[in-house]
Amino acid sequence: MAELTEAGCRAFTQADAPMTDNQVLLRAMEYASTFGLSLWLRPQDVSLAHGGVAHDGAVASRLGLPGIPALAETVALATILQLARETGARVHLARLSTSEGLAMVRAAKAQGLAVTCDVASPHVHLSENDLISFDSHLHLVPPLRSLRDRDAIREALRDGTIDALCSDHTPVDEDVKQVPFGESAPGASGVELLLPLTLKWAREMDVPLMQAIGLISWKPAQILGVPAGTLAVGGWADLCVFDEAAEWIVGPRTLTSQGNNTPFLNHLMLGRVHYTLIDGHIDFEAPHSP
Repeated sequence: MAELTEAGCRAFTQADAPMTDNQVLLRAMEYASTFGLSLWLRPQDVSLAHGGVAHDGAVASRLGLPGIPALAETVALATILQLARETGARVHLARLSTSEGLAMVRAAKAQGLAVTCDVASPHVHLSENDLISFDSHLHLVPPLRSLRDRDAIREALRDGTIDALCSDHTPVDEDVKQVPFGESAPGASGVELLLPLTLKWAREMDVPLMQAIGLISWKPAQILGVPAGTLAVGGWADLCVFDEAAEWIVGPRTLTSQGNNTPFLNHLMLGRVHYTLIDGHIDFEAPHSP
């Protein structure tokens, strides 16, 4: 970890690989705390989530889908927060999905723990109720939770409990989506929908534009500890030029990334990126026709 930090690494994570040994996690936190490093962890108890494909609730029972209980998140989260409390490690919690988990993070922040968190944009707008179509594009990790959880996420974004909003861009081959829901691979394309879904939430929750944009720009940069997401004379000219009122339909012809698997297929979106500049040079230019 020390050598990787010297090479420019900003944080350390297991990604989606489960952390099954708490002794290893404790040692990682102790080391991270000693040297001022940051850990990015996704709280999910692999044994409680094993075999599940949907939120463990009435909808999953009605559809005959094996469930993943909210406990899979909160049990793992309780362990992470307790270890963070003991070690003083700086921890970022990735892709929270439950109201109970958000309440735990809110309490941890109030107690002074160095924790931040994010949620994935689909979880801001969708819930387990959308699974009635058996559309495998809705098979996500973590699963789409209850309406109560979705509403808690929307409010936690507004009150600052949630520090960042991510696309959770996880494109998979269409062949592994064109199968029954329970047999499909989890994941969805999301990078091109991050902006319009963020703007949609902001409009519906009456959140100022700059506050919403902060969730996908300077706040993630601040968590990573990189000088980005801001505008200043002499700073990096990394810019996104967009029209917040531009209408477009989500489809294979309007998505640039190779992955077209998204639960928002054929949905009308407001807000479209026209240009992306990297270091002052145009790196991406949207097609002129929607």
